Amino acid sequence: MIRSWINVAAMGVLCAAATTVRGQEGPSPVPSDSGHSNPARVEAAVIAVPSGRALSLQEVREETQPDGTLWLRLRYVAPGMTRADRAAVADDFQALCQTDALRYQPQAPVTAAQAVISIAAAPMEFGVSNPEIPQFFEAFRLENGTCIWEAF
Repeated sequence: MIRSWINVAAMGVLCAAATTVRGQEGPSPVPSDSGHSNPARVEAAVIAVPSGRALSLQEVREETQPDGTLWLRLRYVAPGMTRADRAAVADDFQALCQTDALRYQPQAPVTAAQAVISIAAAPMEFGVSNPEIPQFFEAFRLENGTCIWEAF
């Protein structure tokens, strides 16, 4: 399982150059002096999930993969979450995919093939690991208006 997390983190770092960040609930990405988008932090309301935990959306990222497919990365924050909470938030991932990933899907110029959803105990910079902050990931294939869990 740790190996999978490392692979996901490595993919994120490799794809950083092909990433667009957006946040429909908050401000649009702001062009920097170089013309590239700065990460948009989304100031969203608390999101209802099966665990009852208070989650907020940190950001949504669009990543074009080396094979040309588009992935959505939805990053959430659950203040106070611990490593022991992994089982408690397991059903939250499917709910977040069904409500949020599918909602962002039609807004993308290219249809996303996959959504990677993360829940962290505190806001984190994308691609940066912090062993003090628990963070969990799940991936879903987006197909025919549904989220299909992908073991990775």
